Amino acid sequence: MSQTELNVRVLRADDYASWCALWRGYLTFYETSVPQDVYETTFTRLLGDDPQDYSGLLAERDGTPVGLAHYLFHRHCWKIENVCYLQDLYADPAARGTGVGRALIEAVYAAADAAGAPSVYWTTQDYNHTARQLYDRIGRLTPFIKYQRS
Repeated sequence: MSQTELNVRVLRADDYASWCALWRGYLTFYETSVPQDVYETTFTRLLGDDPQDYSGLLAERDGTPVGLAHYLFHRHCWKIENVCYLQDLYADPAARGTGVGRALIEAVYAAADAAGAPSVYWTTQDYNHTARQLYDRIGRLTPFIKYQRS
């Protein structure tokens, strides 16, 4: 993929088909899938104005969507301000290594700064070595281990 203009912008209602393709790729990477109604509900929430809703970003190269990010602001017992959780980050395989992931994370950082959120955090699988190389450059690995209800 050429190093032409990369643009990160807010998700729009007419992005549904492109967003679905990217999110499907993201879910496939993590070896999971969700029913169609989850796609529809998630996209609706990404466009919603409820403070509990996620926000969505698309990265485009020359007008073609090549990546996405979903993030959420929420309260935190250790801070007065809301913090920002970057839940989903994905770059199309053909666009990896071209700055898409960095641009999306930096756009989330900017949104957090604009909202007065002092912290942005995310999780990834331990086997996501390529992405972790980027994360190690622009974030700090914490010692927390995630547990989930069985």
